[in-house]
Amino acid sequence: MKKILGCVRKAVQDFDMIQDGAKVAVGISGGKDSMTLLYALKLFQRFSPAKYDLEALTISLGFEDFSLQPIEDFCKKINVPYTIKETKIAQIVFEARKEKNPCSLCANMRRGALHNLMKERSLTTLALGHHSDDAIETLFLNIFYAGSISTFSPKSFMSRKKIHVIRPMIYAKESEIVVEVKRNNIPVVTSPCPMDKNTKREEMKSRLKKVYKEIPGGRDRVMTALKNKNQINLWF
Repeated sequence: MKKILGCVRKAVQDFDMIQDGAKVAVGISGGKDSMTLLYALKLFQRFSPAKYDLEALTISLGFEDFSLQPIEDFCKKINVPYTIKETKIAQIVFEARKEKNPCSLCANMRRGALHNLMKERSLTTLALGHHSDDAIETLFLNIFYAGSISTFSPKSFMSRKKIHVIRPMIYAKESEIVVEVKRNNIPVVTSPCPMDKNTKREEMKSRLKKVYKEIPGGRDRVMTALKNKNQINLWF
């Protein structure tokens, strides 16, 4: 986990992500990114200059025959409190509303439920598992589909909810996360959502892989552009 921890340490320092005494919640979907972030933040506790508490939270969408037991077992193994909030988001989105493009509504409802759960648990900081490839994909999705030059911010503050949102793996590559999941036997739970792997983001991921093959070093240059404060500030 050295490479991931190095990325986490740099991001935390560069963006002042974790304050002393922070109560950090990792939003756990069960995918490789959030599970790797949880493990990385647990390890980072040992040498972080700022002392913080750490918990894991999952918003269960209500899909049948979907077990979170591997995540519960892993949290017990690394000694991190884990809370699951049961919801009926899946039924609302797919059955009641019959949304043709369900991802936006689902994300909004899931986010709201997560923020409410944080308040119940008196947690102050939400850590999300987005990495550098997510930032690049979001940039191009916004350019082509929303007509805006922007991507998500490594750190932000939701004043209405009084929640800090951080993305400690913003400097990490997806390929590095894949390696560490296998190397450290980090459990991953496959999403039961019918839209999984069938989104515009997946299409953009595929397109960008082709671009990177044609333009060696292109990916790293895009990240340099995102981080270059002398150019347009794309962290929104």
